[in-house]
Amino acid sequence: MFDGYDSCSEDTSSSSSSDESEEEVAPLPSSLPIIKNNGQVYTYPDGKSGMATCEMCGMVGVRDAFYSKTKRFCSVSCSRSYSSNSKKASILARLQGKPPTKKAKVLQKQPLVAKLAAYAQYQATLQNQAKTKAAVPVEGFSWGNYINSNSFTAAPVTCFKHAPMGTCWGDISEGVRVEVPNTDCSLPTKVFWIAGIVKLAGYNALLRYEGFENDSSLDFWCNVCGSDIHPVGWCATSGKPLVPPRTIQHKYTNWKAFLVKRLTGAKTLPPDFSQKVSESMQYPFKTSMRVEVVDKTHLCRTRVAVVECVIGGRLRLVNEESDDKTDDFWCHMYSPLIHHIGWSRSIGHRFKRSDITKKQDGHFDAPPHLFMKVKEVDAAGEWFKEGMKLEAIDPLNLSAICVATIRKVLADGYLMIGIDGSEAADGSDWFCYHATSPSIFPVGFCEINMIELTPPRGYAKLPFKWFDYLRETDSIAAPVKLFNKEVPNHGFHVGMKLEAVDLMEPRLVCVATVTRIIHRLLRIHFDGWEDEYDQWVDCESPDLYPVGWCQLTGYPLQPPAPQSSRDSQSSSSKQKKKAKSQQYKGHKKMTSLQLKEELLDGEEYSFLQGASDQESNGSASYYIKQEP
Repeated sequence: MFDGYDSCSEDTSSSSSSDESEEEVAPLPSSLPIIKNNGQVYTYPDGKSGMATCEMCGMVGVRDAFYSKTKRFCSVSCSRSYSSNSKKASILARLQGKPPTKKAKVLQKQPLVAKLAAYAQYQATLQNQAKTKAAVPVEGFSWGNYINSNSFTAAPVTCFKHAPMGTCWGDISEGVRVEVPNTDCSLPTKVFWIAGIVKLAGYNALLRYEGFENDSSLDFWCNVCGSDIHPVGWCATSGKPLVPPRTIQHKYTNWKAFLVKRLTGAKTLPPDFSQKVSESMQYPFKTSMRVEVVDKTHLCRTRVAVVECVIGGRLRLVNEESDDKTDDFWCHMYSPLIHHIGWSRSIGHRFKRSDITKKQDGHFDAPPHLFMKVKEVDAAGEWFKEGMKLEAIDPLNLSAICVATIRKVLADGYLMIGIDGSEAADGSDWFCYHATSPSIFPVGFCEINMIELTPPRGYAKLPFKWFDYLRETDSIAAPVKLFNKEVPNHGFHVGMKLEAVDLMEPRLVCVATVTRIIHRLLRIHFDGWEDEYDQWVDCESPDLYPVGWCQLTGYPLQPPAPQSSRDSQSSSSKQKKKAKSQQYKGHKKMTSLQLKEELLDGEEYSFLQGASDQESNGSASYYIKQEP
């Protein structure tokens, strides 16, 4: 094993979619005044909510049509541009280089439709700049320095089953020995030395050369899956020299005996570790494959897109009708937003028929077996029905869990859902979730788990009470037993660092933190950004990655804001939180017993005590209506 050291002197000094047509949109009631803009139809609001002025572009519009709970900006674009202008140039890289030059205009239209239009316009701005401005990480950011200076911990690789090595990480831990390049050496050739893992952070490991004992002066961070890390014994079999670092070269006269003593009984990487890494980074999706993807401008339908490139399992999809390939969308290959060609027709989902009558040369349909499989459900007995109420994560505002309604029941367990109080008249903002989706919850989930529930827009009877609302709307809650209550042993804990996709701008992967855990639901905070940009994400989401994933796959990582910018945000964030509290919370959280006494009006319910911010992976806590 150590023959390589003897070779060096000790005096070293250092299917075509054309058959599928889009479902016709129901005509708007003639009593509603409408306006048209860029082919989109909107209805006017009632005008009772007052006006607001965008602090970024100065546009004046109806307050309810403005973005975010604070109503300071007319769109996502203006909100983020405003934040960016108060940060250093390093933060501007997170958005795309500099604030957009064209500000989103606000029309007097229904609130959620306004949100759709703003989001579409924001995406269009990104597309127009895509050719010249790529998402590039800020120079100088180091995960190692970031973790060391703040004593952070990172989520282990085993939390991410979809990531490379996520299912075969093994027992790699602190104390494992590896062979790495010796940078403390002045030899003209590349030489190696033994190092031990001092700390793990995702794929990254803090290494210390063997022989330095408690001296951390030359500790360094390295990606365990990188090409320069090898199991002990690799140098001997590869004919590479093992040379002790210059700083400690004088400590021992017989380094071979020293290594034999230190490495006896020590763990190292499996001999085939590099092969496993390579195999886990092979992805079945290939360029030119055709898929169906949710239309980002009309969430209620899908359209055909073509895989333009694959990076780390993430797909850049380009609209098949886009001539210049700027109309794109990023998602993971296991995303629930993509499906095989023909999926929409098979379940009764709306589909945008392509103007292209036949496949372009070289394009071919992605095989159905490549897509993430959903759990089979039995809809023969008691099942979801149109009009049932539930709670759902708003796909256009992932920081909010909202009061929602099942608008249509599709085949194979899929449901079309709308956000109460914010739906477009034509249903163009309905979105599709599977019945087993971790993004939908039974009535009362937020209350039991102490999560802020967003009531229907314009609903005046606050604090919001589900049972009052159900009586007022003459509706019923979807049965609790129909929801997915499985909670895997995910391994996440509050405070863990990771790399996460900003799902409101899915081409960006950012430095992030787990700030809350509710069973399988994670609250993801983007470091350096205000809490209103937080997102609720499932623990098994393919949009979460271990620390070091971007470095391993070559994907750009968007770093957090500098400390100075965080400090400047803190005062405004406190004011915003206060405003949020006054507007949406306004009432004391009640225990399950108080809820039972106050709300049930004679109906019998049993409760399982829920826990907020729990770090255990126990079964989910819901309240369940007892059958008579």
